[in-house]
Amino acid sequence: MTDPTNSDTPAPGHRIGIPVTVWVLVVLGNLGLNQASELERNFQGALLAGTVLLGLLLTLLWFLFLGRFRWRTRLLGMALLLTAGFGLSRAVRVAGTADGTGRPKWVWVWSTPAKGVPVSGNPADVAAAPVAVRFGLPSVPQFFGPERDGRILGAHLDPDWPAHPPRLLWRQPVGAGWSSFSSVEGRLFTHEQEGADEVVTCRDLPTGTRVWSARKATRFFQWQGGEGPRDTPTVAAGRVFSHGGTGILSCVDAITGKELWARSVLEENQLPNLIWGVSDSPLVVGSSVIVNGGATNVSTLLAYDRDSGRPLWRAGTDKASYASPSVATLLGKPVILSVNAASFTIHDPADGKVLVDYPWANDKWPKASQPVLVGGDRVFLSAGYGVGCVMLQIAAAPGTTTGWMASEVWKSKTMKNQFNSTAFLDGFLYGLDDGFLACVDAKTGQRRWKDGRYGSGQTLLVDNLVVIQNESGSVHLAQASPESFKEFGKIPALDSKTWNHPTVVGRYLVVRNDHEAACYELPVLASSK
Repeated sequence: MTDPTNSDTPAPGHRIGIPVTVWVLVVLGNLGLNQASELERNFQGALLAGTVLLGLLLTLLWFLFLGRFRWRTRLLGMALLLTAGFGLSRAVRVAGTADGTGRPKWVWVWSTPAKGVPVSGNPADVAAAPVAVRFGLPSVPQFFGPERDGRILGAHLDPDWPAHPPRLLWRQPVGAGWSSFSSVEGRLFTHEQEGADEVVTCRDLPTGTRVWSARKATRFFQWQGGEGPRDTPTVAAGRVFSHGGTGILSCVDAITGKELWARSVLEENQLPNLIWGVSDSPLVVGSSVIVNGGATNVSTLLAYDRDSGRPLWRAGTDKASYASPSVATLLGKPVILSVNAASFTIHDPADGKVLVDYPWANDKWPKASQPVLVGGDRVFLSAGYGVGCVMLQIAAAPGTTTGWMASEVWKSKTMKNQFNSTAFLDGFLYGLDDGFLACVDAKTGQRRWKDGRYGSGQTLLVDNLVVIQNESGSVHLAQASPESFKEFGKIPALDSKTWNHPTVVGRYLVVRNDHEAACYELPVLASSK
């Protein structure tokens, strides 16, 4: 008679119901977590990974102590497991993160980084006349739209992408980095990493052909965010301004790419870099160019002379954030808005004087979302990682040191922007609430709807439409309406993780990630042709 305790074949005596129950619970738990759309994605990801690891641990304990296998089988199984684990540890490496939740991306040690494959873009196709003359293209001279408010007006896009799909014009390789494109007079400007150099590049919009490049021998790298610059160049007064990952502010000629001046902002001011690198895009206000400081409670903003690079002023007492300074008009006065590590400040552009200093959340989690001007005297702020959002009323405060004050109108968790920034249209706010496209009533803070899954992607309002850059690379088009969520269509624009903002220049959509860029001609309404 066979002794079941000495058999290596699963049988009732092996208590097979234990691992079966464990994995049924793991699967059900993960299904439930995936449906919890209000659960913060980073916490959700940690719970998902934790349940799987717990399931593996319980299965191992069952095999070693409760499965009633022969000890020879247990020892052999452990030896095979350890051997496989050791071999796998030598065969894979971490290549940054898989997505914005910080989940490591594992690749084979012999694999090489993805490279863009050129499509079209023949240099012979570049015409002599400026593209703006040929096509009447508008300018998008800076990050997040012409006014740095996430809005493009007058594009008149046809939303029926299934019937009239966007047409790919070109696809070209680009260097690493999370910069997006700015565009002036039919030229595209972005910031890339090529080996040991950060490179500001100028491309021709119709073909993607590189016109010039301006190099700087510097490189930022952080294992989660990868290598390369994070800023988007700003074009003003015939010059291109960039603020690289290590804090080098440079100014080059927009026509030739010749360097006119450069400042090592962090080094000169003895400021430590941020964990994920300098990420702000320069703000040009009049004859000044303004950038963020570093990871210390001094010099939150720094201003330089636009033409010479001469330092003008330093202001603020908070650490810098990953957002970019922006300009607005509040109480009839031009001001600078700045989202910082643990505060929101309003500055006088003339000397940097702090007019409002509103403590907001803390510096435990990064902030990358732009402030949004609402209705002329209110400012909307949002951050991911469970922080949420707040609407501030800016008002005069006679008798105070600055004469200004900020008070909370409402505060909620209805919009939690991570890398994305919200934009305002006709009384409503549109953006990615922890990866889902959402519409929030700007007056009350109540969410009207929340739908779609776009990860740590980006959005841009184009008239009454929302262009959504999915983190996975595809681009989607949805309606900007408080009534309901409706997606019109999508295109496979890019093929991998994309944290870069999309750019819309007239009827042209230009996108990129850390290895490729593409340009699509978007359909427009017949009445606007």
